[in-house]
Amino acid sequence: MWKQARKAGGVMLDALFPPSCLLCGADVAQAGLVCAGCFGRLHPVVPPSCDGCAMPQVAQAYTGAEGLCPACERHHPLWARARAAFVYDQASRDLILQLKYADRLENARFLANRMVQAGQDMLTPGSVLVPVPVHRWRLMQRRYNQAAVLAWAVARRAGLPCVPDALVRRKATSRLAGFSAREREAEMANAIVLRASRAAEIAGRSVVLVDDLLTTGATATVCTQVLLAAGAASVSLLVAGRVPAQKEVDLDFPLMETNF
Repeated sequence: MWKQARKAGGVMLDALFPPSCLLCGADVAQAGLVCAGCFGRLHPVVPPSCDGCAMPQVAQAYTGAEGLCPACERHHPLWARARAAFVYDQASRDLILQLKYADRLENARFLANRMVQAGQDMLTPGSVLVPVPVHRWRLMQRRYNQAAVLAWAVARRAGLPCVPDALVRRKATSRLAGFSAREREAEMANAIVLRASRAAEIAGRSVVLVDDLLTTGATATVCTQVLLAAGAASVSLLVAGRVPAQKEVDLDFPLMETNF
């Protein structure tokens, strides 16, 4: 009865307020989707891509026997593997930044569906999802952590538990994209810790670390260090967007701000 009532209510709402594309506002068959034209502007991360950093590769020959790009073969990320739903370009940028800054929480459902597809090999029974944390000042300003919203949405679709407050960002950090590797390491030192009350939910588990973007990997590396030190069996990384290397991309709105 309840399901039938919800379905009838949805039909009435669609009649009164026709569902529209998340990006351009054109009519779509179902709420929470993008139209065919906008979907064509999105670039899903598909094989060949690096198993370690989720960076798309020109050809399979650019990945070695273990599926790693040359950079990851030389220095494998601390996490076990990484998956991304989309290349971070104009269309995916709009989806992610609207979620991040404009209260467009409905975008999380679309992004999470694609993240589940991209990360199906890591979203296995017994895994637990943990979002990258934001500093409390940012949480007060934004009212929500976009990584936690994505983690919850992915967890629901994958039928897995989510521990949204497992990690705590106790230090406000600057934007890291323009920093050197040494500067990023210094900036992130002791910035993220494990919430002691959540330690039992992490120990011995395969953890899927969730974030909206993978850029330099500095924040994800620190999160991975903390989770492994807490006894996690493994840590994998799942993101909505992978920022291309050696490409000028607007990572954010043109505002001077702190990445809390």
